[in-house]
Amino acid sequence: MPERFEHLKSRTFVIDQEDIDTDQIIPARFLTTTTREGLGDLAFHDWRYDSDGKPLDNVSLNALDTRSHRILVAGRNFGCGSSREHAPWALHDFGFRAVISSEIADIFRSNAAKNGLLPILAPPEAHRWLLEHPDVEIEIDLANQRVDLGNGPGFDFTIEPFARHCLMEGTDPLGFLTAHAADTDAYEARTA
Repeated sequence: MPERFEHLKSRTFVIDQEDIDTDQIIPARFLTTTTREGLGDLAFHDWRYDSDGKPLDNVSLNALDTRSHRILVAGRNFGCGSSREHAPWALHDFGFRAVISSEIADIFRSNAAKNGLLPILAPPEAHRWLLEHPDVEIEIDLANQRVDLGNGPGFDFTIEPFARHCLMEGTDPLGFLTAHAADTDAYEARTA
């Protein structure tokens, strides 16, 4: 179950690359599990490990402390490619709570929001500023749908209201439905 998301103050980690697809986020050969745990070790696997599975020394993702870097800033067209919930699962399990880009694939954006990872579309000026200022501390206010960049051009963003509600409550669509099971049962009893 995702944790509640209301405010997030964190440093950013920048991957200034366009067209990062879901197979780069988590290669298809790792899609054999239906659980989320441990998928963070597989995030960006082919970028982080050699052919023998040993961590590469010169890859900053391998040394990243996601306790202080919980926001991923990526190049345009992030999460493109095939639909797989494993991609946001892997990013969330790795330690990211939000991803910001100027363009995020629709299916990835939907999967992310349903699985505890906040996808934020930034306007071009703010996105460019974020790419040019890696490792900067920013603040995300989900309740007011606002990103404060400190010295940079802050911006508002929108997220689908139900996804916003679930993120703020720390639940997912299934958790929301099961929490209202008594109401559903009562309705069904009244209308039977």
